[in-house]
Amino acid sequence: MNSGKNVINTGSSANDEPVFVVIGKFRRPHGIRGEIVMTVLTDFPDLIVPGQRVYAGERYHPYGIRGVRPHGANMLITLEGLPDRTAVEIFRNVMVYMKAEDMPDLPEGDFFLHQVVGMEVITDQDQYLGRIKEILITGANDVYLIETAEGNEILIPAIDQVVLEINQEEGKVLGHILPGLLDV
Repeated sequence: MNSGKNVINTGSSANDEPVFVVIGKFRRPHGIRGEIVMTVLTDFPDLIVPGQRVYAGERYHPYGIRGVRPHGANMLITLEGLPDRTAVEIFRNVMVYMKAEDMPDLPEGDFFLHQVVGMEVITDQDQYLGRIKEILITGANDVYLIETAEGNEILIPAIDQVVLEINQEEGKVLGHILPGLLDV
């Protein structure tokens, strides 16, 4: 899609320019040598390599990656200083982050999720819909959850026919409302 509105999934929070972006989620220990299964939640899995620093949990505790290997659709990760299953048991279902500054620069017209959350949505008929509160990741396409000025929520699909333009400088998304899209 080269329409100036690619949004890259990092799993980021809705804050202004977060310091950290989600890259995965630790699931469970694997074997006895300190490996842990990680579900990858980034469009940049090639950044998850030995020597890379990651941050685990809500307190962003830093760890160096000692080893990485594929495990089906997931990865097996070994962290420095955590030699066995018992040591990594604490990471069960814990989110894994990288510093935003360590993420690659995106091509012109592409955006990370955290850059779109909070933007105002205006239709091509000059109707103010509200602000993007959250981006729901679905199998077919992303869905923007918009909070109106009245506090209601609107869902719009993030597809070319609906999201016409994302203007990061102005913090606005230009949308086109297809017939029946806002009907309740």
